[in-house]
Amino acid sequence: MPSAKIDFANLPFGLNASDVMFVAQIKKGGEWRSVPINSSLFPFQDLSLSPAAQVIHYGQTGFEGGKAYRSSKGRIVSFRLEENAKRHARTSARIALTPIPADYYLEAIKATVLANKHLLAPPGLGAALYLRPTHFGSGPQLGVAPAPVETFMVFVSPVGPYFKGGFTGKPMLVEENYRRSAPGLMGDVKVGGNYAGSLLPGTRAKANDFAEVIYLDAMTGKNVEEVGAANAFFVVNGVLYTPKLTGTILPGITRDSIITLARDMGIKVVDDQPLPLKFALKADEAFCTGTAAVVTPVGSIAKGGKKTTFNNGEVGPLTQTLYETLVGIQEERIPDPYGWVYVIG
Repeated sequence: MPSAKIDFANLPFGLNASDVMFVAQIKKGGEWRSVPINSSLFPFQDLSLSPAAQVIHYGQTGFEGGKAYRSSKGRIVSFRLEENAKRHARTSARIALTPIPADYYLEAIKATVLANKHLLAPPGLGAALYLRPTHFGSGPQLGVAPAPVETFMVFVSPVGPYFKGGFTGKPMLVEENYRRSAPGLMGDVKVGGNYAGSLLPGTRAKANDFAEVIYLDAMTGKNVEEVGAANAFFVVNGVLYTPKLTGTILPGITRDSIITLARDMGIKVVDDQPLPLKFALKADEAFCTGTAAVVTPVGSIAKGGKKTTFNNGEVGPLTQTLYETLVGIQEERIPDPYGWVYVIG
């Protein structure tokens, strides 16, 4: 699809267009680098899978998210892709898949982006080319065991903002019946099952006009863990709080970036202890972070029929500053002293 036919200014977040994808396969324990990058690019199309493919029955699949865009310098760039490569390898190892070497992972993404560069929006429109690397057990097997064949796939799609309505305070709902993960499970990696479990509570919340749900911890049901598929932040008396990573929370790359930026601005950050919901509801402002969400303000949180509003439902000043700084670095409008910008072409 030519980019001239895409309305980038009004683009929803979703599968809007994709022309070329990357698909590579190895036998279990094989060498990913033995599969040539260029010969693994194909027109975007349906996959052919055995009815006995492990991914269908036992959910042996992990994925990542990322974004590519044209920066203010006219370059095609992404953000901290090396960190995505490391996390993807951890995810694969956790579900008994052969980890993909970082250099191969990055080259596959680069080749896919460049093959779809006509789908990139001009700078400044708020649209991006979303990246979806996925690794799954594609070989057939009857019984619970690692798949004999594995597939690594990358496809892309131009997208608009993750949450509807632009950069405004979003209403959230505390999920009181379901938990996202528990100690010893897979909350700290990006496996498909974590997100399948979120579909029911998320759908119910959105049917009642909430943007997302806030998950509490499985052990006490009192501490904030995540906001849907994003990390949670609260500002209380000028101090920035986010839940401690305990193995049940995904270590977000945007989360880590926001913590770094805040500390370098002289803001105290508390990220080494649980975050009780009662304390979080006293916040002056709140937001969530993620590759898709970037920095999204939280305008209110509802629980048990009671609603708590932050900063009159508007974007808080620290939220605004952190958002502008992060996006400024990503778009190469301000200096990047951290080396976070990853140049694709």
